[in-house]
This record gives sequence, structure tokens and C-alpha cells, in this order.
Amino acid sequence: MTTELPTLPNPEITPSVAHFWEAAGEGKLDIRHCRSCNELHHYPRSFCPFCYSDDLDWQTVSGKGTVYSFSVMRRAPVPFAIAYVTLEEGPTILSHIVRIDLDDIAIGQKVQVAFADTQDDGPKVPVFEAAS
Repeated sequence: MTTELPTLPNPEITPSVAHFWEAAGEGKLDIRHCRSCNELHHYPRSFCPFCYSDDLDWQTVSGKGTVYSFSVMRRAPVPFAIAYVTLEEGPTILSHIVRIDLDDIAIGQKVQVAFADTQDDGPKVPVFEAAS
């Protein structure tokens, strides 16, 4: 069975994550970058989890990554898969895996970002699919 998501609920958009959702709406995956220690991190937050600096900016990343771990939810009304994806740039993101047969998802699999719709034409949500 190929993973297809139902339309996702709209995320809550706060000032600290507004840029992330705007970028996703433009088809870009932007994550936080610390100017003090030069580390990238995700989820978006107002301080660096490595050095606690608040000197942060946003960096657009490739959206390419590798499945670190995953779980398939087969008892849901529409079966789906979630995974930790380690981006080529280093950070790991928790997201959905889409357009892949649930039985074919594997740790170490190469994936790339795609963007799923949300309710009421809300912002796009980053998800991952098999790399081409």
C-alpha cells in the first residue's frame, strides 16, 4: 500500500516559526542556523540548543536526507508512516513519509522533501518521499 496522507490540519503559526511556514509555502525547507557556533538545528526555536546563543538566522537546506528511523501506523483509518529523517546538512527532522509503499520504507533509505497540503489552504507541511 502506497502512503498517501489525508489533508493535514493547519499548524499553529507563532512569530518564532512564521518564517519556517512562509518558506514551506514557497517550496523551501528553511531551518535555524546559529551564527555563534555555526550549527544548524531543527525544530525552530529562539535560541541555539548547542551554545544557547540567540544570534540565529535561517538557512535553506537541500531537503535531501536519509531515513534514520520510522514507524508505520497501520491501524489508522488511512495507514501512514512517520520517520526521523537526517538531512544531508546534519539536523534530524520528524516528518511523514509519503508516496512510498509502506512495506518498502527502510532505515538508510534516501529521501527528499516534498510539501503536503493543509486544511483551508493553510501553509504547506514538509514531508518526505523516495529520492529520485
